[in-house]
Amino acid sequence: MRKLLKVAVLALFSLFAISPLAQASDQGMIYKKSPYGVKETMDRLEKVFKEKGVTVFARVNHAAGAKKIGAELRPTETLIFGTPKIGTPLMQSDQHIGIDLPLKILAWMDEKGQVMIAYNDPKFLAERHHIKNRDTAFEGMAVALDKLTTAALKK
Repeated sequence: MRKLLKVAVLALFSLFAISPLAQASDQGMIYKKSPYGVKETMDRLEKVFKEKGVTVFARVNHAAGAKKIGAELRPTETLIFGTPKIGTPLMQSDQHIGIDLPLKILAWMDEKGQVMIAYNDPKFLAERHHIKNRDTAFEGMAVALDKLTTAALKK
């Protein structure tokens, strides 16, 4: 009985000891560390995307926006990107996915100076929008995003 109680306490403790990254990934986010600064990370992502024919629609510098109102924010940028060839069929299945398209990648420097990127897991978007007839497209997006972000973050 004591052993069972110890196991239960350890299991409960492990639930509370899960890192914020692990918790957040359960919410459909993919996180990766970058060995570069925020600007260079985004420059590299933008370059890789453009080389592969992915349209970069916009780049938002949140820290610059904060500065305009006299506030401080650690380096933080969002890259908005996509391709109508993939996005249009998804929107034909459910136009609500347009709230999540085009895709976005956020890069930021955390309080310890580590640069991170995050983006929505395409498989999560399929679930969120109840799109069941485009599994191949979502899987392809997931694989492509992993490969492209890994290439951009490579040292």
